[in-house]
Amino acid sequence: MSATYRDALRAALLYLLFSVVWLQFSGYLLNSFFDSSDELLRWQLINGYAWVVLSAGLIFIARARLLRCLGIGTTLRERQEDRERLRQAAAVFDCTREGVLVTNSKGVIVHVNRAFMEITGYQREEVLGQQPSLFKSGHHPAAFYQAMFAALNSCGEWSGEIWNRRKSGEIYPQWQTIRLIHDDQGLLSHYVAVFSDISAIKDSEHELKYLAHHDPLTDLPNRLLFTDRAEQALASAQIHKRGCALLMIDLDHFKMINDSLGHTIGDQLLKAVAERLKAMFGPGITLARLGGDEFAVLAESCPQLVHAAALAQRILDGLKEPSHIDGHQLFINASIGISLFPSDALSAEQLLRNADSALFKAKSAGRDGYALYTEELTAHAQQRVETAFELRRALEQQELRVYYQPVHDLKSRRLVGVEALVRWEHPQRGLVSPAEFIPIAERTGLIAEIDAWVMRQACQQMCLWQQAGVVLSFVAVNVSSRLFARRELFQQVAQVLHETGLDPAYLELEVTESAVMDDPEVALEQMHRLRELGVRLAIDDFGTGYSSLLRLKRLPVQKLKIDQGFVAGLPWDEDDGAIVRVIIALAQSMGMQVHAEGIEQVEQASFLLEQSCDLGQGYWFGRPVPAEQLDWMCAPEIH
Repeated sequence: MSATYRDALRAALLYLLFSVVWLQFSGYLLNSFFDSSDELLRWQLINGYAWVVLSAGLIFIARARLLRCLGIGTTLRERQEDRERLRQAAAVFDCTREGVLVTNSKGVIVHVNRAFMEITGYQREEVLGQQPSLFKSGHHPAAFYQAMFAALNSCGEWSGEIWNRRKSGEIYPQWQTIRLIHDDQGLLSHYVAVFSDISAIKDSEHELKYLAHHDPLTDLPNRLLFTDRAEQALASAQIHKRGCALLMIDLDHFKMINDSLGHTIGDQLLKAVAERLKAMFGPGITLARLGGDEFAVLAESCPQLVHAAALAQRILDGLKEPSHIDGHQLFINASIGISLFPSDALSAEQLLRNADSALFKAKSAGRDGYALYTEELTAHAQQRVETAFELRRALEQQELRVYYQPVHDLKSRRLVGVEALVRWEHPQRGLVSPAEFIPIAERTGLIAEIDAWVMRQACQQMCLWQQAGVVLSFVAVNVSSRLFARRELFQQVAQVLHETGLDPAYLELEVTESAVMDDPEVALEQMHRLRELGVRLAIDDFGTGYSSLLRLKRLPVQKLKIDQGFVAGLPWDEDDGAIVRVIIALAQSMGMQVHAEGIEQVEQASFLLEQSCDLGQGYWFGRPVPAEQLDWMCAPEIH
């Protein structure tokens, strides 16, 4: 008997009991008070109406209060709440974005929600009464499902990734949770599976994995993937006893394109170069972009050095054709470093390092070519690293020294100025040649810090000489291209002059011609600001760069320094003589002084004097020496 019938029977019996008690008690009272039958009949009628009213009241009380005490009201309220919860659950079940599938204890589908139909493509009528095996993809082995049901039986729940099939036949990934549902007696009644389609997440993971291993600009493998492929290729080559070659490619003067045309054009050029390189290679060759304008090529079957060299030459020739980008016809060359397996290295990391050393050699040799790795390069590379480390320590330990080379007026032969030159007094190796550490300082960026230190030392020394009564027109200090390119150079020079107290007119800053022409507009701005301070400006190594006379006349420069390479052949080399005459004439026509470097013989000094060169400097006048060793009275005769 259901709870509803039990409640109804209980209420009926209670009403019957009250009715019998009322009728018996009221009949007894009426018979006791009234003898007349008419009076008794009238009061029995009144009693009937009274019982009707009282019954209505009792029913109300039973419904509102009395039956609550018997549990009937609570039960009804609970039923109402249960119905409300069922409505809410049905709404959630149908509106949730996760698919829901319910089966009975025998695994027959009894209910699915709207999201299930949207995800799988099946309609409700197509799956009710079916088994969930309808959706199997064949992606998982039988052991997978055995482990799933074992977990369900032991824990009552299973969660995990599973691949199923849509109605269209598409196999897709789900994240699914299955739970067991038991009835009031604790027996298994249903299985409920809740799942979500994780195809988008899988696609995102795949895309992120792809981006982690590929260059986003060129779509080529990046350094991480290239290194991994190189390791695999070397392992295979070692097993099959074959050689491999790694070529590192760096585009020459790519920075000029970025600076002059912008990074957008530069990026398009990199993509064009990548496409051209991809078109050159077939199977067995891996191409990657390592970063910036640097590419790498791994040839997995390259038995001899001549094959690697031929591949490098093919790359160089293939890049010579112009690229037409956004209305610009761009030419680009490359430098290539080659390292071979197993003769040069046995690991991908070492092969890359060796190719990088060879690339440096190719660039040092003039670019637009290739260079092969040798053991000698390794020694040089290690020496460069050690020197860079020691040079940094030398700055901290104050091992650097400033030497001064005299500059003479060729007409009066009088010492009129000095050039400050840095020297390194190594505690074990003694005096280290500038030719050994200056290029390393430039490559590592330490040259800017060294130049700033030399400038401060030179200005302090000039003040000491002036206090001692020494008459000098200037002290010249070299400014590297790195320091010259910095916007804070003006503030740095102004701060040094302020702290040392040197009159700006006695400080001469020498900037190489190539540094000026690398970025003429920045150079012009820098030079005008420095001239506002009152310092002197000179262009060093003039004739070795690619000066534009139109730009040269705009520069606020007081002096041109003839490079010692043109002085060395004087007076016998006719070409050197002609170049020197042109430089002197050019400087004089523009109102500049002319300063010749590298004078080592009296014949050179005589030739320069005949051509009206103003100043001379070189070993014939005096070598660079510490400040206290300068010979102020030296004035050699020029015949």
